Amino acid sequence: MEDDCQPLLNSDSHRGSTDSLDLKNKRPFHVEPRNIVDDDPQERVSAEAAILNSRVHYYSRLTGSSDRLLSPPNHVIPTPEEIYVYSPLGTAFKVTGSDGLSKNPSIITIFAIWNTMMGTSILSIPWGIKQAGFTLGVLLLVFTGLLMLYCCYIVLRSPRAIPYVDTSEWEFPDVCRYYFGKFGQWSSLLFSMVSLIGAMVVYWVLMSNFLYNTGQFIYNYAHNVNVSDSEFGTNGSDRVICPYPNTDPGGNLTFSTFFISGNETDGNSFEQWWSKTNTIPLYLIVLLLPLLCFRSASFFARFTFLGTISVVYLITLVTIKAVRLGFHLEFHWFLPTQFYVPELRLLFPQLTGVLTLAFFIHNCIITLMKSNRNQENNVRDLSVAYLLVGVTYLYVGVLIFAAFPSPPLSKDCIEPNFLDNFPSDDVMVFVARGFLLFQMITVYPLLGYLVRVQMMGQIFGNHYPSFFHVLALNILIVGSGVLVARFYPNIGSIIRFSGATCGLALVFVFPALVHMISLRRQGLLRWPSAVFHSLLIVLGVANLLAQFFM
Repeated sequence: MEDDCQPLLNSDSHRGSTDSLDLKNKRPFHVEPRNIVDDDPQERVSAEAAILNSRVHYYSRLTGSSDRLLSPPNHVIPTPEEIYVYSPLGTAFKVTGSDGLSKNPSIITIFAIWNTMMGTSILSIPWGIKQAGFTLGVLLLVFTGLLMLYCCYIVLRSPRAIPYVDTSEWEFPDVCRYYFGKFGQWSSLLFSMVSLIGAMVVYWVLMSNFLYNTGQFIYNYAHNVNVSDSEFGTNGSDRVICPYPNTDPGGNLTFSTFFISGNETDGNSFEQWWSKTNTIPLYLIVLLLPLLCFRSASFFARFTFLGTISVVYLITLVTIKAVRLGFHLEFHWFLPTQFYVPELRLLFPQLTGVLTLAFFIHNCIITLMKSNRNQENNVRDLSVAYLLVGVTYLYVGVLIFAAFPSPPLSKDCIEPNFLDNFPSDDVMVFVARGFLLFQMITVYPLLGYLVRVQMMGQIFGNHYPSFFHVLALNILIVGSGVLVARFYPNIGSIIRFSGATCGLALVFVFPALVHMISLRRQGLLRWPSAVFHSLLIVLGVANLLAQFFM
């Protein structure tokens, strides 16, 4: 009788483990890997998995509400990486780790999105506002930001709208593959490559620019060379210059001037060997091509914090310059004057192209949000992050445009990289260029790694098929950057074309189609929603086509 009263399991072995037993009670059963739902046809759960499931239920029925001693033993419960969720339809879905300790609070998630979205586009925002006109530019920035936020919201919610499929590890290209098959998969990959390679080309142009100006500053300082006042510039401690003045008011400044070398050579050996467009882009090959061939980019990922430091310093620089220069604004709505551009200009699609890339984070937003501790706050946190990004762009764009000294310079002198409007001997701008140069040298291999992983993984099924495959890809990427930096180093045009191209698919067309198809399958699609999302597709197409007529 005494033995009958003893518990089946020794209580000493479970002392102090009540919490862990509670977790074990809630674990799902084990399913063999071949029965996991994937692209293949769904299979019924195997007999072995069903037996394990029955055992778990058996132990659960033996366990009373107040007695935790009959919880399933360890040999019945699978390890966490082998746990799958059972569906009444006879399919199983893998459970991903959900340890709250590894998740980030909302504030970290918000600033991670802000830091990821803050790229080289911030340097072109003042130029974009100038191209659209000050008033129209500000309105377009707000409108485009809201539109991009809504499309990003669609992308974020799209995996959850797919029933009976485990989408916990899916990205948006996987969603496109689900709805559009191989066409969706490869087209989303293509446009993702456009955005990444476009960013790498912009980086090469900017690195050439920053390296040239940094070397010019050091050379002038070491040789006590005084930079003479330019005919098209201001005097004083905060000098502003117009590198490519439009001496023909009826001409087109944007295209032709960028075929001029960044520095004219007059026989000086330093200027011959240190040319912004002739030699500097070639020097970068020696440094960056070997870095691109690294098998892993984890070393460079440690320097991503430099992006935040660079943006904070840029904001500080803009604030100080604006305070010292003051505001120079006049409102002329349709007709330009000698020093001011009209408030509404037909060149506004150039700004929308830049903004499409400036607010672009749609291809990685699902991954960023997976690390958010409170998943119910994803929409709120995404909205706050977009608000911060929009305020940062507005702050930099409005202050640079407003503080640009007109007169004596025309607002049309604002460059696609607003740092070019400051001379090379400006110490604060020299520090900014140094920060950005080092940041881009560390980020460039990361972008190349992403291109390699996505392209090689899709084509060869291996992220590093061989050294020669990777070398050939890297030579193509580096070659495109060198050619653009040599013959057309206009980052504004590069950004707007790549932004409008990748935005057409990943921002407007695919999210709108996915949303409408999902609603239709649920029987919830109504004509106002269909009209609105069809209009998004039209806007994406118009945004791309307009870039070719500007």
